[in-house]
Amino acid sequence: MPSKRSYVSPLREQAAVRTRALIVEQATRLFAERGYGRVTVADIAAAAGVASKTVFASVGSKSDILNRIVDQGVSASGYEQAMTELLAERTPESVLRALAHGTRVGNEGQFTVHEAIRKALPVHEDGEALWERATADYREALHRTARHLHTLDAPPSYPEKETGDLLWYWFGPTSWRTLVVESGWSWDRAEQVLHRTALAALW
Repeated sequence: MPSKRSYVSPLREQAAVRTRALIVEQATRLFAERGYGRVTVADIAAAAGVASKTVFASVGSKSDILNRIVDQGVSASGYEQAMTELLAERTPESVLRALAHGTRVGNEGQFTVHEAIRKALPVHEDGEALWERATADYREALHRTARHLHTLDAPPSYPEKETGDLLWYWFGPTSWRTLVVESGWSWDRAEQVLHRTALAALW
């Protein structure tokens, strides 16, 4: 007797995808606003308009949701395209201008995601590894930029490794947050000043 093949409704699957996306979206917002430790699965379910059991069945635990937020944040950052454009530049000024703009766009566009992750670090059971996973590609992109700068006719006055570390110091997520959130700067002003600072300090 032939075995029954399970049938998956395309409409049902599309609805499940939308539900997962809504749950992650609302969890990201709540984690960013209240902090990971102050948000329950019931809070997420209420914000998404579903039952708590739906959250567990669709996405998993709070920790599973945070992991999904990290993964989606990395994939949505657009850093690969930004790096392709940056590596085509051949002057220090244009490379750093592209870096300032690219990191600004990434930090501004992913601000809620970054806040959700940042506020989870002190209370998450594996916060250090979480931060490393969230920022590894970002940090590597800045070190790739440093290597590119050292191929130019007039390379930076610092060694390549130190150049990469300084780019992380100026253009990493902490600097953007310090200027825009803590100090009240506009994103435009922060982009302009960070670009000028790096250009003046590296040569």
